Amino acid sequence: MSTAILTGPPVPGSSLEGDLRSLGFDVRAVSGTAEAEALLAGVPAGERVAVVDARFVGHVHALRLGLTDPRFELAAIPGAVTAGPAGRGALARALARESSVSAEAAAGTTLVDSLADRIATALDADGADVHRPELGSLVAAVPGDPQTRNEARQAVAAVDDEAVRLKSAVKARDGFFTTHFISPYSRYIARWCARRGLTPNQVTTASLLTALVAAGCAATGTRGGFVAAGVLLLASFVLDCTDGQLARYSLQYSTLGAWLDATFDRAKEYAYYAGLALGAARGGDDVWALALGAMVLQTCRHVVDFSFNEANTGDPGAAANTSPTAALSDRLDSVGWTVWVRRMIVLPIGERWAMIAVLTAATTPRITFYALLVGCAFAATYTTAGRVLRSLTRRARRTDRAARALADLADSGPLAEALAGPLKAPAGRLPGAAVPAVALLGGLAVVATAVSTGFGGPWTIAAACVYVLTSALAVARPLKGALDWLVPPFFRAAEYGTVLALAADADVNGALPAAYGLVAAVAYHHYDTVYRIRGDAGAPPHWLVRAIGGHEGRVLVVAALAALLTAPQFSVALTVLAVAVALLVLAESIRFWVTAHRGGAPAVHDEGEPA
Repeated sequence: MSTAILTGPPVPGSSLEGDLRSLGFDVRAVSGTAEAEALLAGVPAGERVAVVDARFVGHVHALRLGLTDPRFELAAIPGAVTAGPAGRGALARALARESSVSAEAAAGTTLVDSLADRIATALDADGADVHRPELGSLVAAVPGDPQTRNEARQAVAAVDDEAVRLKSAVKARDGFFTTHFISPYSRYIARWCARRGLTPNQVTTASLLTALVAAGCAATGTRGGFVAAGVLLLASFVLDCTDGQLARYSLQYSTLGAWLDATFDRAKEYAYYAGLALGAARGGDDVWALALGAMVLQTCRHVVDFSFNEANTGDPGAAANTSPTAALSDRLDSVGWTVWVRRMIVLPIGERWAMIAVLTAATTPRITFYALLVGCAFAATYTTAGRVLRSLTRRARRTDRAARALADLADSGPLAEALAGPLKAPAGRLPGAAVPAVALLGGLAVVATAVSTGFGGPWTIAAACVYVLTSALAVARPLKGALDWLVPPFFRAAEYGTVLALAADADVNGALPAAYGLVAAVAYHHYDTVYRIRGDAGAPPHWLVRAIGGHEGRVLVVAALAALLTAPQFSVALTVLAVAVALLVLAESIRFWVTAHRGGAPAVHDEGEPA
């Protein structure tokens, strides 16, 4: 339960008290500032508190947006201000100041403004971060006389509160398929769920289970199974859209929910790839290399997105990019149809899953993977080229936070750390563009060697040792160069590509599925790192990164296993390594996110680019 402090004399015919109770507030009316201050002091420390002017006129959804969003400790709309447990101290100080001002006013100065608005102004003056939601056509006002009150009530009646709430439940920026084929009806599913008390986490779990059933259907290898898999994959995506819309509709944001939504998306897609590969194998077609290639390509695409965004965090030039590339992008955005084309060609999750579902039902797993690889490769080339041009044509100013985030995304292990110190001086003499080039060349060397020399032999180990050196050199100094955001994606491509190449070279049953499991476990660790950084929780603990070897350590270990073991033994070793990495990263990840959720960590809700 939360507490709403209603200030000022009651207004006849007002529904404000009932509206606040419908939002879960225990309403307490007070007659003055001093009484409000005393009541605030008596509210339990763990509760959210709102100060609302009794004269407030507005939509219920305006109050919901302003007073109940768990992502923000301090928030305000005209006539109302709220504070969560962590913001209570700032609210109490602002209210105490207003109490003293009100005492002075009683001696001769009349205060006509709303107390809630004065508190919000005081919070701003104290430098507090007060969230003010975009209300759009929603009404929130504190009328000062009967005529203004009547006009405000007419304005409330003229706007359909529920229609605005439903519209705002849909993500503002989404792909073409999601916007035109899913959201027009999934928002109503979200409302249905909200009215029955379902939570976003329950819908997220239902989406995961539906996708896993779809993967199981694909694994049957029958035409009926493939058709059912395609239909269920689309149903899973509808639920995937619904959970976010339900969170926005009912403002049910949570740390745990954001983590589940993000990680389950990857689990669903990669489990489905595995289901397709199993189904193809039942029909005598081995497509595990294609499935692993699709996962590698998709994961590297995401790392490019994450690294570029983190590199520009805190850079004032990122928001006001005046480079020729940015100017061209802005001109294209001014032409309506180009916006949708550009959103489609990057193959976001809606378009990607729709393509996979249709091709699964109508063709074969091999054709599905070929189309997926071609589409993702084109999308990766398009987005990465654009970002490289943006980085080269403007003067980037990387912050220390951005450099730290890139270093965390690099996932360097003990070998690279040990060598980074001695290599710091040579790295400091490298020109800016040389750092990502070193990372790229080291990765190309080990992958090309694994592909060209076949399974076993000393050459891949030698190339892996070179990779360890180049990796250490690349991170020996802070990643603040214009193109240093490319270093983590190059590391991901090198590690995953090496595992794929060596497993394919082994050419024995079980090697590629084991490699798929290993890459999936490591990719989960890398996604988990991203979500922690986005939630301002920092990278995973150092002991975990060291325990699983870092990217360069894992490349060296896999290369050594290929050189020292027979192909069947290598397959078993990859399986053991995959299980060990998965157990470590999953156990630590689950522990961290559950603890953060129970500890009341601020909710994170990503409204960025579609995945």
